[in-house]
Order: sequence, then structure tokens, then C-alpha cells
Amino acid sequence: MLLRAVIFDLDGTLVDSLGDIADATNHALAHHGLPTHPESAYLRFVGSGVRELIRRAVPSGQDALIEPVLASYKAYYDDHLFDRTAHYPGIPEMLTALAAQGTKLAVLSNKSDDFVKRLVARLLPQASFAAVYGERPELPRKPDPTAALALASELGVPPAACGFVGDTSIDMDTARAAGMYGVGVAWGFREVDELKAHGARAVAATAAELLAALRDARP
Repeated sequence: MLLRAVIFDLDGTLVDSLGDIADATNHALAHHGLPTHPESAYLRFVGSGVRELIRRAVPSGQDALIEPVLASYKAYYDDHLFDRTAHYPGIPEMLTALAAQGTKLAVLSNKSDDFVKRLVARLLPQASFAAVYGERPELPRKPDPTAALALASELGVPPAACGFVGDTSIDMDTARAAGMYGVGVAWGFREVDELKAHGARAVAATAAELLAALRDARP
């Protein structure tokens, strides 16, 4: 069976957004008199949704400041969403090639839904995404498979015929839980060993390798 649909994570998979996320969080932390973090620390902070990002960034024992810092983060990030964020090399061409062969495309991110839709519309306008899901109150975040399964249903494709592409263990755990074909990308926010340990069926080092891995997949 060839893959009939592919669901993509966003941050660390399609777009490199780490700098803007780090800048917005550090701005919010400093605004509330809290210590900031080096950009590299955010490689481990991201992935589980914005509230968890802020919880990890706020010092232990300062939980009362999580909500105020979160509000400051959202306000700043809303105005600086595109300062440093860009798609990774070869991503538009890879998406175009998949769509040209009839593969349905979708995005599933733990990032706030509004930010996900704005990033996709601005940075990947040529991509033929059938659906774009960010964090929504009615759907649990990845690695819970509920949202991935809802996407498969919306696309009209059985989960076993769906690929799921991401850069973290959360994405590979989602793929396994949903019964989808998980493919990791080596250019994202986590290590290749993490992807393999969580069940990646393949790991791609470039967009061209990703395209080949998805075309060669045999779920």
C-alpha cells in the first residue's frame, strides 16, 4: 500500500521557528523579572504546547508567574511571528512533488492554532494542504492520537495509509499510537537517536531524502 496522505508537524519539521520562539519567551521572562535562557535550551523546551513551553522556561517555585508570562509571550510572539522564522531548504518543492502525485497533505502541530495557520499561509502558500490543525481546546495535544485520527478521517484516508512526519519523539509516538507510518527529520529540534528510539520507520537528512522515504514507504 502506498501512502495516500501525509501529516506534517510544523516547528522543526517544515519551518525553523526556534529563534522567534526563544526571543518571545525570553522577552516575556525578562518582562516579569525572570532569568532568560540561551536559544539552545529551547530545543528541549518546545514540542508539548505553549503552556508547557512557558512552564519549562519559568524557574522552579515560580508557578504563579506561568500565566502572566504566557500572556506576555503570546502578545509579543503575535507581533514577531516572522522575524526569523523561515521554511527549511527544499520544503516547498517536496510538498509540491507530493501533491503532484496525488498525496493529500495536512499539518498537525501543538502550537496555537492561529499561529499555525498564519505561519503556513505566509511561509508555504504554494502548498496544497487539505487541513491545518494547531492546538485546539476540543482536541488533546500530541502524542495523543485523537487529532491525527481526526485529520485522517477528514482527509478520507485510513490511518494505515497515512504518513506522519516530525522531528521529535512526540511526533513518532503520535504516529505509532495512530497506526500511521512515522518518518523523522534530522534537521529539526531533536536528535536522530530519539526519533529512532520512538519508532521512526525512516529518518531523512534532507527534503529530497524525505520525499524519497515517503514515496518508498510500504506501511
